[in-house]
Amino acid sequence: MQTSLNKNALIFGGASGIGLATAQIMIEQGARVTIADVRRPSGWADEAVRYIDCDVRDAGQVGDAVRCAAEQAPLDWLVYSTGIQHYGSVVSTSIEEYDLVQAINARGAFLACRAAIPNMHSGGAIVLVSSVQALACQEGVAAYAASKGTLEALTRAMAVDHAKDNIRVNAVLPGTVDTPMVRSSAERFGGTDGLEQTLQQWGDNHPLGRLAHADEIANLIAFLLSDKASFVTGASYRVDGGLLAQLAVRL
Repeated sequence: MQTSLNKNALIFGGASGIGLATAQIMIEQGARVTIADVRRPSGWADEAVRYIDCDVRDAGQVGDAVRCAAEQAPLDWLVYSTGIQHYGSVVSTSIEEYDLVQAINARGAFLACRAAIPNMHSGGAIVLVSSVQALACQEGVAAYAASKGTLEALTRAMAVDHAKDNIRVNAVLPGTVDTPMVRSSAERFGGTDGLEQTLQQWGDNHPLGRLAHADEIANLIAFLLSDKASFVTGASYRVDGGLLAQLAVRL
């Protein structure tokens, strides 16, 4: 039996991690999904998914992705999950590195929303994937934290501007999630402990004692996109295993 494709969704950064987990949930819910990324999902395909190669630094490519997704029906859902991590203070981070992080993590979200909103003819919902590091951060993540803080402010601004268009805009702020990006960081900083032990140590920083799974973040994204969240806009939701609820002081 053919699945009813009653929602039209576009996911930037949908080829892996949180974006891919979100795409999978959308497909299960009967949505038509377009994934815009610089690489294709590995080992996963579905007839309800369209892929378009897209570098979010390029406004033309972002516009092409939106046009591709909206050519058969207006957009209903937009998720921006594209992001890169960079480590360094404002002193050790070069201008080029800072600009790259901002271009991918923040400016790309602006470009995606700027192109997508005019194609949400009957209203819709947008979720930007931010980070707890928009609110509190570790040492050496100046560019990354700044980019995620930008997404927080952009979420609120768009929620106010486009409420009259029946478009809701929200953000999710994950803690540490077991994704390819986190695993790459663990390999870099794990030293002699080994990858899995480093990931466990990072998970231990959360009161729940583990890393999040990508689908745990995706489930909240799916809720915020759905009609069940019809009175939720301009909000930011932490999905951090209690990370920011705790004090550093240990008794």
